[in-house]
Amino acid sequence: MKTLIEKFYRGLITVGQSLQSPLLLILRLYWGWQFFQTGKGKLMDVSKPAQFFASLGIPFPHLQAILVGCTECFGGLLLLPGLASRLISIPLGILLTVAYFTADIDRVRAIFSDPDKFVTADAFLFLFAVVIVFTFGPGALSLDALITKHIKAKNQMTQQLNEK
Repeated sequence: MKTLIEKFYRGLITVGQSLQSPLLLILRLYWGWQFFQTGKGKLMDVSKPAQFFASLGIPFPHLQAILVGCTECFGGLLLLPGLASRLISIPLGILLTVAYFTADIDRVRAIFSDPDKFVTADAFLFLFAVVIVFTFGPGALSLDALITKHIKAKNQMTQQLNEK
């Protein structure tokens, strides 16, 4: 009986692991496109986010709107193919954390008393996606994985040549 349970559990692990990279690809494609669209929208009409930032008391609102728009737009473009995914997750995560603490501070304060308010904030799903990409990486179906594979192969060839 124990071996049957072990086989079943190992099968679940195998299935879960085989779905990891496709799931990360879907996540990157969807949220990369969302970041791109959001950033592009800000850059196409900088005055709207600048006015919003000014209403929140954010210093240099026009400059901040351009910075946020560029980070979202180009960060999204990097997430799509999975290039520098963990690296771009850092400024995107910072941007979204600042968005929470400036535009949605009431929702942050309600994180334990009313968690539904926190998780329904506009920034939540964006931040959640960024945390997943940062934590698990972009997956095997990404440019990061191809670059890593190429570097490892090059290092192995160099090591083999040095041994001769």
